[in-house]
Amino acid sequence: MKKITLLAFCIAFAANLFSQSIDQIKADRQTYIWGEGSGTTLNRADQEALQQIVTQISAQVESKFTILKDEVTKAGKSNFSEEARLMMSTYSNATLTNTERIVLGNEPDAKVFRYIKRSDLSKVFEQRKRKIIDFTSTAENAAQNGQIADALKYYYWALALLRSHPDGSSIEFVDSKGQQKLLLSYLPARINDLFASLRFTVSDIKEDQGLRTIVIGVNACNRPAANLDYSFWDGKDWSAPVSVKDGVGFMEFYGDNASQRTETQIRVEYIFEGEARIDRELEDVMKRLEPIPFRNATFNLKLVNTQSIEVKKIDSVNEKSPVSERISVDFKLDSVPNPKFFEGKVDQIIASLKTRSFEGVKSLFTAEGFDIFNKLLGYGQAKPLSNEGYRTIKFGESVICRGPKMSFAFSNNTRKFVEDVVFHFDSKGKISSLAFGLGNDALSSIVSKTVWSEAQRLTIIDFLENYKTAYALKRLDYIKSIFADDALIIIGNSVKIKPDPENPFLNNSIIKYNRYSKQQYIKNLEHCFGSNEYINLTFEESDIRRAGQDGGRFGIQIKQNYYSTNYGDQGYLFLLVDLKNPNEPMIYVRTWQPEKNPDGSIYGVDKF
Repeated sequence: MKKITLLAFCIAFAANLFSQSIDQIKADRQTYIWGEGSGTTLNRADQEALQQIVTQISAQVESKFTILKDEVTKAGKSNFSEEARLMMSTYSNATLTNTERIVLGNEPDAKVFRYIKRSDLSKVFEQRKRKIIDFTSTAENAAQNGQIADALKYYYWALALLRSHPDGSSIEFVDSKGQQKLLLSYLPARINDLFASLRFTVSDIKEDQGLRTIVIGVNACNRPAANLDYSFWDGKDWSAPVSVKDGVGFMEFYGDNASQRTETQIRVEYIFEGEARIDRELEDVMKRLEPIPFRNATFNLKLVNTQSIEVKKIDSVNEKSPVSERISVDFKLDSVPNPKFFEGKVDQIIASLKTRSFEGVKSLFTAEGFDIFNKLLGYGQAKPLSNEGYRTIKFGESVICRGPKMSFAFSNNTRKFVEDVVFHFDSKGKISSLAFGLGNDALSSIVSKTVWSEAQRLTIIDFLENYKTAYALKRLDYIKSIFADDALIIIGNSVKIKPDPENPFLNNSIIKYNRYSKQQYIKNLEHCFGSNEYINLTFEESDIRRAGQDGGRFGIQIKQNYYSTNYGDQGYLFLLVDLKNPNEPMIYVRTWQPEKNPDGSIYGVDKF
């Protein structure tokens, strides 16, 4: 009772202390905008105070929302003021929470007073402007690397935020040539340029008892698209999204009339509404705004084999990008004496996938290898898709056969993937493991590092492929085995901080790093595995450095894209790993951060 009385006294004292300044703020409406809120919790009182500020700010800046006003008018809506207020409310969960706050009463009779200087209103919108510019820059880089899904996503997200900004019609961006571009016209043009650069061709058609599988090639700017998400019309509805990998995608048609279909439509994904959940501010804006329809996102495709169709290059999308060849990992290591021996076994396994009868191939595996094979079969109903030729490599006492592409679809019908499958044979010729292969971008990034020997580069590729596969197949025991007991695990998250009183609206976002023990990390991972039907990792550019003098430890910095049933993000992964024994890798440090540091760096060997 004494503690409660003391707390009440302190709050009352604070209220009296600030009452004079609050009265002055309320009286000076030329200088301040303010709001008061009450509720059973501080959060509810705070939200009420913020909503009062939102209403006043929207009235003051309403005339500047010219993009929004045009959209409201075209939609035939009459209450633009309400639309402007709703758009302003998307700021209350981010920037506006940094207005000055005075608590006048505690729970359960909470009272909050919020205020902001009118002269500081422009700073309220600075954070969103920076995010618009950042998204545009990210999209530009993705387009240059052929990552069309990422480029479309970030261009569109930048456009969505631009529509929510009162100065959206005048915000500019400096492109790679140093030219100023008005984003209002530049962003739609870039999105349409990417659509114009896309070419879809049929590379294979498979018929199998009422199932017709169409393998398609996807090019952008005369080279295989590193990634792209699309849906196709199956005659009744649009399919679940399919994720292209290195220019290869697929479509599946079921039913007696499937073989009679001569054409279909493809609709390229560009909104990525589900992935917008990674950013609360963006998600709020996307919910408030009507999507912008890009008619060029839909393509007609004749279902005939058209591999020889010429692909026209659209220079305006990416003038500096060379035509990329498919990356070869046929290193000049010891040659495999009889590659057909191993390739024949892979052929048997591919045949078993078609019949779904696996007892006949069980003898081709070790016990662990067959267990991994079964996990792979359970990962999205694996089906063979295409085979561009095996690449068989001798690696120590083992043999690696980089095999065919497979398709993976999931029972909840939310997404489909294309993956390369890599087969590992032990010294006795049995398949001891399987892995999902790295994409061309990641392979190229590692293969090009000629400062490392071929054996070292292949060891790093092998490790990363096993790493990404372990997460996809939810191999918790394997992941436990590759992390040292005292491993340092750091995960960064973007958080808001209380700003400097002299500059309350700038630099109010930082990366907060949380350190986890191995036990905590594995426990969190177990929960993640249990709550997601699928997890899919893709890697992009990397930087690899030797750590220490023994030659076995490496620091691997790599850009990671993460997709799961209900979440998606991208960021930068750093692994300090001992690869002295390629069969028993050991991770001593793992860090992940959502974006690079202000100086462009990320966690690396020099930090540990």
